[in-house]
Amino acid sequence: MSAKKRKPDAATLALADGLHSTAIHLLRRLRRVDEATGLTAPKMSVLSVLVFGGPCSLGKLASVEQIRPPSMTKLIQGLERQGLVARRAAPMDRRSSLIRATPKGIALLKHGRSRRVSELASWMSALSRSEAAALRNAVEALKRLLNPIGQGSESPF
Repeated sequence: MSAKKRKPDAATLALADGLHSTAIHLLRRLRRVDEATGLTAPKMSVLSVLVFGGPCSLGKLASVEQIRPPSMTKLIQGLERQGLVARRAAPMDRRSSLIRATPKGIALLKHGRSRRVSELASWMSALSRSEAAALRNAVEALKRLLNPIGQGSESPF
């Protein structure tokens, strides 16, 4: 992938539009599997950031999730009441705190992810070998787009 961005042609714009729409529909359908956890989509998203990204500040969580800090505070308080996250003093500045997923939160999120992956795999079992191969290639291409060489490891955010 070159460092210089090119203006996409009509076919690429149409492909991007189709991918965008499909990704939204896929995530909406998979979100239904999450209903069994009893958590809202925003709470699951915050928990995912903490499980796969590690402990972080409330401000960083709000930034990653693209919501205002007061809204993040309410989400974190709810997750704390459920025993899914915990706060601890930041090592460099005891006045601030880091939020981390608890073992219960980690288990809930990983179980939810396992259910979503199983559901998706069951849908994919209807694909032909060539369709499955095309999807594998597409996933690899998307990974390269999201994680260009030199950008570090794959980010869960």
